[in-house]
Amino acid sequence: MRLLQRNTDGAFILTKDLTGDDDIPLYAILSHTWGPDSDEVTYRDIVSGTGADKAGYDKIRFCDDQARRHGLLYFWIDTCCIDKTNSAELNEAINSMFKWYRNSAKCYVYLTDVSATDTSPSSWESAFRASRWFTRGWTLQELLAPPSVQFFSKQRSLLGDRTSLQQQIYEITDIAKPALCREPLDGFSVEERFGWAEARRTKREEDWAYSLLGIFGVFIPAIYGEGKANAIRRLRAEIGGERQDRRKVFDVPMDVNKNYVQRPELESRLFDAIPPGNDSSARVALWGLGGSGKTQLALRFVMQHQRSYSLIFWLNGDSWAKLLSGFARMLRLAGVTSPIMSNEAEMASEWLQTNTGWLLVVDNLDDSTVLHRLHDEVLRTNMRGLILVTSRNDEVGAQWHTLEVSNMTNAESTELMGAIAGSEHTEGDATADLLKDLGHLPLAVD
Repeated sequence: MRLLQRNTDGAFILTKDLTGDDDIPLYAILSHTWGPDSDEVTYRDIVSGTGADKAGYDKIRFCDDQARRHGLLYFWIDTCCIDKTNSAELNEAINSMFKWYRNSAKCYVYLTDVSATDTSPSSWESAFRASRWFTRGWTLQELLAPPSVQFFSKQRSLLGDRTSLQQQIYEITDIAKPALCREPLDGFSVEERFGWAEARRTKREEDWAYSLLGIFGVFIPAIYGEGKANAIRRLRAEIGGERQDRRKVFDVPMDVNKNYVQRPELESRLFDAIPPGNDSSARVALWGLGGSGKTQLALRFVMQHQRSYSLIFWLNGDSWAKLLSGFARMLRLAGVTSPIMSNEAEMASEWLQTNTGWLLVVDNLDDSTVLHRLHDEVLRTNMRGLILVTSRNDEVGAQWHTLEVSNMTNAESTELMGAIAGSEHTEGDATADLLKDLGHLPLAVD
């Protein structure tokens, strides 16, 4: 790989082609979306000292400036660090790209279609969610491979990083949160990883498959002209076909509220109710009035014990239709791609009986009809996994080991109010946020 650096005259130059025998310095790396080819600075431009009048030159300046802020004198950009006229070099780059992003010190995502008029997320979040960057094929590995990923607006304002924006990225991409936290990708099934790229597009059709080489940890030669279908066939052959392998699934659509007040006695009772071993059978219900903190307590348990389970699913029990929709998603993420039963409830029941190491959370299971249908049509006594439900319905006690989640004490309510008051609120949103939190605050009792 070649790296860019700025010389004493302020011009950008390339290092020699660094190999495994060379000491590769720490470097930053850019992730972006390409404009028209005529706008992008090429390898030949850098070698000949031209290209400063091209629109893409601004991205080079941005990456250099940002890298220097982090004490990095070298950086890499795909538009101009590869001699794409050399087919052997291009092939090597395609097969090495994931490694290059993974080995970078910093990755800067430059979003030219996201304008940040001020520091408030309300000024840029809708544009962030709609950014073209999330629709491109190559940016998938650029999101997952680097140890540090920071997002910048077209004005070069820092919007956040992969950690602080994790919930938004999860909602935009549907990529499992453990993958966003850089858990090894071989812990996710072949089909789930293909699913992350399903809606993404590449300029050259074969690149859709080539951009996934690092995601699967395989290597194949690039053969432009073979077409997307043939490139995918070769990719699948290299990774072992369409096998359904065991993988980590973490399908939880929210995080613990930042103002969560720990309730040690309740948490201890919940943890004691769960038998050791992730193949043990347990049915536990968190029962209490609305606003008593059942959902947050369930989330707290999931986040603290997620490594104990290989498959974690969070379903909405508001209605039977929502529950069936959740089961359909659960089955898809678990790799069930063909209908082995007549409906989602039967398929879910069969899957829960024949698999181990899973945790299933059914939130807001308040409706008696849904409660009974779940018990009668899905759950079986010989299941080996944990089912955790939250409910306001006292009938839940007849079917689950029930823990009552009482309203907060005065001390706990005071602590929550202090946390809310101490949180950082953007001007104009503080009152609305506080009222929203207060609307979920239970009455305190001694």
